[in-house]
Amino acid sequence: MPSASGFSANPAVGVSAKVEGKQVHVGGPSLLQQESLDTRDVTEAWGKDGATVLHILVDGSVAGALKLADDVRPESRVAIDELHERDVQVVMITGDSEAVAQAVARELGIDRVFAGVRPEDKASKVTELQDEGRKVAMVGDGVNDAPALAQADVGIAIGAGTDVAIASAGVVLASDDPRSVLSVIDLSKATYRKMRQNLWWAAGYNIIAVPLAAGVLAPIGFVLPMSVGALLMSASTVVVAVNAQLLRRVDLRSDRD
Repeated sequence: MPSASGFSANPAVGVSAKVEGKQVHVGGPSLLQQESLDTRDVTEAWGKDGATVLHILVDGSVAGALKLADDVRPESRVAIDELHERDVQVVMITGDSEAVAQAVARELGIDRVFAGVRPEDKASKVTELQDEGRKVAMVGDGVNDAPALAQADVGIAIGAGTDVAIASAGVVLASDDPRSVLSVIDLSKATYRKMRQNLWWAAGYNIIAVPLAAGVLAPIGFVLPMSVGALLMSASTVVVAVNAQLLRRVDLRSDRD
């Protein structure tokens, strides 16, 4: 294989290098737009099948094309179906071409698609959704996703992703299973319920026991002994702690039925 020199990479466009005196570029649709070239008559069918098309340019002329396709994980469809059941709209932000993005969206049942988005523009798409009055949870794993993860109301990083994405997110998933997003939602709702329950337990003590211990009913002959008040306070603390521990019973397994 001949050696290459002068290698450079441009996010969302492609890579280039000098090979045997010729300038070689490899990239997706953005590369063709940059070079004002068009091969849709040859590769359009590949995009409709959900494949990513990489073009090879030699000295500014198209020399070939590669068809790359990822198998859609069955867990992805399960996760999206369950999100729909919870009245959550699913949006895909991708740098892939419109044809590829729409093919994947049809297969998975994704509601909205932003295709051909450059890495630096992903955060603006999140902002666009927020400007519509929506609360946005962004899931990503790459360097290009970091600004969008930081912009979202909730940034969820894939644990196997890059350090930059993990540092930009508020939640980090331990696995790359998309169903883990459902576990995050379940845990958040369960935690919120426990917070409200514990607030009422604590408030109940302060609303009832404290006034009684202060002698609010003394005029009618009832005074709560201080020892009983101390016991009620301790009991309130124990109840709140035990109730919080019940969170351990929440089933967060991705493969649960």
